[in-house]
Amino acid sequence: MSRSTPSQPRVNAAVEICESLNGLLADTLALYLKTKNFHWHVSGPNFREYHLLLDEQATKIFAVVDDIAERVRKLGGATLRSINQAAAMTRIAPNEADDVSARDMLAELLEDNRAYAACLRTAHEICDGHGDVATASLLEVWIDDAEQRIWFLQATTRGAEAGRS
Repeated sequence: MSRSTPSQPRVNAAVEICESLNGLLADTLALYLKTKNFHWHVSGPNFREYHLLLDEQATKIFAVVDDIAERVRKLGGATLRSINQAAAMTRIAPNEADDVSARDMLAELLEDNRAYAACLRTAHEICDGHGDVATASLLEVWIDDAEQRIWFLQATTRGAEAGRS
């Protein structure tokens, strides 16, 4: 861990924060790819609505990737270097099934986004514990973005639990 960085929390604090952020980076990449996968493969009566929703959500998720990686670098840490490293670290389970219903796609992404938001909150607690206001501030924006995705997915799937489409 380099000490000549713009943000210089204590070394052990920076290590813990960077580890948390790298886990989020892996999760963000996995959530992006899963959302794009479902965007590419969704079908059914609400195709256009779901296709556009998932594309919009994927775009917003991907926008966070560079910010997370750059924050790690500002703290003096190293970011993920490969998709293999990201795959090993992510907490987002892939879905490689050939045929997934639109309802199941949205329900799975709803749960994934809930889990992702929980990981963002955990990272925020770590930053708060170390007085890293700058990273905590970024995390607050990302939490709000995740909550918006959760809200949209909940609202979109609301009738689905009762067997309605």
